[in-house]
Amino acid sequence: QVQLVESGGGLVQYGESLRLSCAASRSIININAWNWYRQAPGRQRELVAGITRDTYTHYVDSVKGRFTISRDNTKNTVYLQMNSLKPEDTAVYYCNADALESGKTYYAYYWGQGTQVTVSS
Repeated sequence: QVQLVESGGGLVQYGESLRLSCAASRSIININAWNWYRQAPGRQRELVAGITRDTYTHYVDSVKGRFTISRDNTKNTVYLQMNSLKPEDTAVYYCNADALESGKTYYAYYWGQGTQVTVSS
């Protein structure tokens, strides 16, 4: 069974940093693209950042220059370095992978369980 396990969330103050990690289970044999989404209370889930297998990256405008997405293909892991955090970054952050599971012939999207990030002012 495919699992994406997230870690690194927490409570920080305005201007501080956090680094989120998301690791895929060993049943995943290839990952095309990774994405990070977030969802704040009462709001729709939002795409925050993404990275392709060729390490092309994209970001939502509100985090450009503050967040950096990266991946380690040897560990099937994606990271989100978040600097200069603001209260409006408060949300549950989810990782998402376009991945191929062992024994299957098609790619599918998988989700992590979410990790809470809270930024106090």
